[in-house]
Amino acid sequence: MAETVVHALLWFSAIGCGLIAGLYFAFSTFIVQALDRLGAERGAQAMNAINVRILRSLFMPLFLGTTLTSLALVAIGLAGRVPGGPAMAAGGAIYVVGMFVVTLVFNVPLNNMLAAARDDGGAAWSLYLRRWMPWNHVRTLSSTLACILFVAAI
Repeated sequence: MAETVVHALLWFSAIGCGLIAGLYFAFSTFIVQALDRLGAERGAQAMNAINVRILRSLFMPLFLGTTLTSLALVAIGLAGRVPGGPAMAAGGAIYVVGMFVVTLVFNVPLNNMLAAARDDGGAAWSLYLRRWMPWNHVRTLSSTLACILFVAAI
């Protein structure tokens, strides 16, 4: 029974990390660049619309659920002799810190800053891009690496 639960947590986390890594990868490689080509005002408006919509989408249960299962896998992996324990603990820690904590500490405040900016001639959008994109790359890499480690633990 316990082995089945751990296996289910690993599969859910691996799939969740993979989906989230894909979303962040899309933002890092083409979505934000496409928004920037619209011009500062329209790009910021579009990004703000995305940020509002994502909070009311299926992304949020996946975002929070994968974080919770990753935390559980850290605890399970560190607790003892579980097959794949080191990989599941490392994957969970990398995901929670590199995706969840980075999102809360860096990306969300930048999203809030962009939403609060009004008619600034593009300065907020420019600052947003310079600061948001590197942290999104961190989230992309962390989610991808966690996915790989969870699959290795399976």
